[in-house]
Amino acid sequence: MKGNWLLPESLADVLPAEARRIEELRRSLLDLFRTYGFELVAPPLVEYIDSLLCGTGGDLSLRTSKLVDQLSGKTLGIRADMTPQVTRIDAHLLNRAGVTRLCYCGPVLHARPAGLLSSRELLQIGAEIYGHAGVEADLEIIRLALESTRLAGVREVRLDLCHAGLVRSIIESDPAARLRADEIMVLLRDKDRPGIALLGAGPDALMPITVGALAQLPLLYGSASVIDRARKQLPALPGVAGALDTLESLLADLDDVSVGVDLADVGSYGYHSGVTFSMYAEGWHDALVQGGRYDDVGRGFGRARPATGFSLDLRKLAGGLAPAAAVPAIRSPAGHDPALRDAVQSLRREGHIVVQVFPGETATHDEFVFDRELVLEVGCWVVRTVA
Repeated sequence: MKGNWLLPESLADVLPAEARRIEELRRSLLDLFRTYGFELVAPPLVEYIDSLLCGTGGDLSLRTSKLVDQLSGKTLGIRADMTPQVTRIDAHLLNRAGVTRLCYCGPVLHARPAGLLSSRELLQIGAEIYGHAGVEADLEIIRLALESTRLAGVREVRLDLCHAGLVRSIIESDPAARLRADEIMVLLRDKDRPGIALLGAGPDALMPITVGALAQLPLLYGSASVIDRARKQLPALPGVAGALDTLESLLADLDDVSVGVDLADVGSYGYHSGVTFSMYAEGWHDALVQGGRYDDVGRGFGRARPATGFSLDLRKLAGGLAPAAAVPAIRSPAGHDPALRDAVQSLRREGHIVVQVFPGETATHDEFVFDRELVLEVGCWVVRTVA
């Protein structure tokens, strides 16, 4: 029989040093977002499933755990992504006419882990811009995401750009492709060129020009030169040309970072509508940050607004960083002396960590290094350096 201390698969406790590192990251990133003018919101962990999945693709539905509300009898969902919730807040609760910048941080739960090394419980933090369709909003979100990784201590981040509008334009030019859009997106994500080639066979075959274009996308990966190759190799559709123009503009503005293009780095069909991006760094087995434009999601809430943003998992981010170092602290005796109590409170108000050791205590503190102690000298409590 399993012990009652065991957790379900792909769930884990967070121990003191890691929990402190995660909390420090949360505070510093939210403070960073505020310097850009982002306002903090906190949606609920659980809400009606219809609202939670409004405007999203089938992938999110599969990741969402469902349960029945004992009060209403309706189906609830435990959020697997906070972006739709923030979109609902922008559309209905705030209902502003101009640009709105919102940020958030909270736990999300996946019904199944996204990968072999992935956790089912994430601490998602992110930022979203609503109300501006121009490339300026995409650029601000990308730069904020890059600054977030730098603030966390991640070095040599690689940024990969894609454009959902390009893939959507190719698919929507072919009626057969529209019916098989989800299948196509999976093949592109896996860069499965043999599987893409098979799309041209059978009774529901795609047009040869569509199969040829889709087969080129996994090969269109690399430096800015990919844009020129794509213009030559992809069909001359308006959506394709516009997407490549947008990517070219972003590449010109992001000349201070390691940036490339991956035209097969797609998400779920119908969710993202414009520029998308992923950030990779040594020490993390897959994308550390993901984001992009999703203008159509708000339509399900009755108010379509241009929208772009990014998110990352703080637990995943902390897991790839160096372990948090123990911090200096003051060791103090415990007692009933009012002067001792006043001395301890004064030190804590000044921001010092003071741990009072109980009589007979043999404590182990992984989080603290006691480099000072509070001692009674000539009737006064004073801090003395520990030799």
